[in-house]
Amino acid sequence: MDRRRRKTRQAVFEAFTGLLETKSYSNISVQDIIDRADIGRSTFYSHFETKDELLKALGTEIFDHVFSDHLTRENTHDFSVSGKDPRTEVTHILYHLRDSKAYIKGILSCESGEIFMCYFKKYLRDLFEEELKNYDQDIPREYLLNHLTSAFAETVRWWMEHEEYTPEEISGFFFSTIPIKEDKQTKG
Repeated sequence: MDRRRRKTRQAVFEAFTGLLETKSYSNISVQDIIDRADIGRSTFYSHFETKDELLKALGTEIFDHVFSDHLTRENTHDFSVSGKDPRTEVTHILYHLRDSKAYIKGILSCESGEIFMCYFKKYLRDLFEEELKNYDQDIPREYLLNHLTSAFAETVRWWMEHEEYTPEEISGFFFSTIPIKEDKQTKG
């Protein structure tokens, strides 16, 4: 993607997330986004077919970074030197969601929350599926995968309403309540 398209896309993301800080998703029109981004209607539609597509693209941009194998030092956290273990990855996700909480709360507050959670759960499923390859469980794997994905997604939803907890605390709460235990890990 060329620099001009990246810049326009970023302006649309910033306009959209800024609007989400003050309005619910359902009350934001494409015209609101266009006006705030200071772009033309055809420019918006050359990037996104619908507002839902914009939401999906925003989620993809967030998730592609958060779930990346190549992490870099960031303003609020540094997981670039951490190993790839579930607790570290979950904590990293939580830092990004906390850093974006003003608009994440707006997304989760109405029907857009289900759209966002659907995309989020797809990424979480991949994360937990990878981790479950290393564990021997008496619980059916598909059940456990669904449970972990749903439980963490709902943990995030709950946390957005109980902001007094740090990402590390929420990660600790989550891992203390799930059936994966380090002592059940199998080598091989």
